[in-house]
Amino acid sequence: MQHELQNGIHDGRVDWVDYAKGFCIIFVVMMHSTLGVEAATGQEGWLHHVVEFARPFRMPDFFLISGLFLAKVIDRDWRTYIDRKVVHFFYFYLLWTAIQFAFKAPGFIAEQGVMGVVHAYLMSFIEPFGTLWFIYLLPIFFIIVKLTKRVPWPAIWLIGAALEISQIHTGWMVPDEFASRFVYFYTGYVAARYVFEIAARAQAAPALAMAGLVIWGIGNGLLVKAGVASLPFYSLALGLIGAVAVVTISALLAQHDVFKPLRYCGRNSIVIYLAFFLPMAATRTVLLKTGIVTDIGTESVIVTAAGVIGALAIYWAVRWTPLKFLFERPAMFWLVPDKKKQEPRLAMQPAE
Repeated sequence: MQHELQNGIHDGRVDWVDYAKGFCIIFVVMMHSTLGVEAATGQEGWLHHVVEFARPFRMPDFFLISGLFLAKVIDRDWRTYIDRKVVHFFYFYLLWTAIQFAFKAPGFIAEQGVMGVVHAYLMSFIEPFGTLWFIYLLPIFFIIVKLTKRVPWPAIWLIGAALEISQIHTGWMVPDEFASRFVYFYTGYVAARYVFEIAARAQAAPALAMAGLVIWGIGNGLLVKAGVASLPFYSLALGLIGAVAVVTISALLAQHDVFKPLRYCGRNSIVIYLAFFLPMAATRTVLLKTGIVTDIGTESVIVTAAGVIGALAIYWAVRWTPLKFLFERPAMFWLVPDKKKQEPRLAMQPAE
């Protein structure tokens, strides 16, 4: 891995990894934006087809990338590991759950009463709230991988694959999403060297890589259209192959560092993930009430762009103010002080 890490790096970050994370976070915002607009209007727009195309690989790739650098830090002492991999995400989960509740409380009170809101908030400690389930689940993955570090990796991978194929539906998000996503996170951890090799080979033979992407795109689209992409075995295969496809696309983009805004989105993916719901919801409300845009697909695109750009705008507005705690964990909440004197740490660095 070290050879690959010597190329395509900006500020200690691997470019193609940030491109991959950029793709994932935009697809996540697009999904929430599109489904939200369609639910509010009772209509389906043309962007819905893009959302469905990305469904098989959108979150698998996000989790695979999240596990990609775990081997570099898994041998840290437990105190440091828990600080970086549990407390870190727990801080942001608690903070942004409170923020989301603050914005949604008036509507909840009208529907459920004050006690209903209190109950919903307390339940958020057990059942992840809204869009924040990803950072709720990551610490669980980090802990389990460290606890099972000495277990032969094929055994853990096969268990994860079996859970995904079983398509468990308990009605509770944590066990259901754990079963669906752990295999991808673990694959990123145990297969990191091969993932970097795939990226390097794509850059060495771009024409062949693009041909492979065309074949993948056609196959993925046909299986989604046929309605089998979410079936057992199909979903696991499409998730893993789709993650490889995103890695390949990202490696090609990083080779010439085109579409730098996408790389920037990946660099700040956690910022977008935490804050996109605010500008997304506000923009959707304005568009629906004013009727300025009538095409559902176009409206979904505008809401998606507003979610991404709006989240970054919030970050830009607060990063040098006392409100920077929204995206930077204050020193008082560190178990082990960070010795590096760098720019403010965000919630997810590629090297972590």
